Amino acid sequence: MRTRMSIATLLVTVLFAGIANGQAKPSQAASSMTSATTILNATEAQKIFPPSVFFKGLTAPTQGRNSAGLRLADKRLMLIALVDNSGYSSQDQGRYQAYLLTEAPLEIDGHPLAPGAYGCGFTSGDTFVVMDVGGHELFVAHSKQDTDIRRPTPLQILAADQSGLYRLYSGRNFVTFRVAAKD
Repeated sequence: MRTRMSIATLLVTVLFAGIANGQAKPSQAASSMTSATTILNATEAQKIFPPSVFFKGLTAPTQGRNSAGLRLADKRLMLIALVDNSGYSSQDQGRYQAYLLTEAPLEIDGHPLAPGAYGCGFTSGDTFVVMDVGGHELFVAHSKQDTDIRRPTPLQILAADQSGLYRLYSGRNFVTFRVAAKD
């Protein structure tokens, strides 16, 4: 009993001594880690993404297990999820595969994209199409194929480099994007 009491007393003393000497508390260390942009995996993104979305006059359920996103340092979000597009025409199904929500302006392969909601998809010919919610094409970006990716998934976001460039993947196909300057 005396040994247990001594160890407990020692631990409390060391803890308070560390705080008194200016060492960061665990909560301070955790909050400083969140000051950068964070990539959200499917588990994190699906908690935020709506279960269904509106596009071209219809609603479609989203696939939470196939979602991803970014949480910016200022807490704004960029989210994307694959959708069940079975109610759409075959022409629309080929272009409308995912729904993109962004609270921050983006630049996708050099094309500016304002905050908002968009339909998008990877199509044949190494292209990534972005459309407004009415189904009107806003731009077509150039996509590439990554033969070196180890575990391709239906949808994911990975950091491309240290300069704030990201890759949005659909399997092995990807398009590069970055968060544009704050509007």
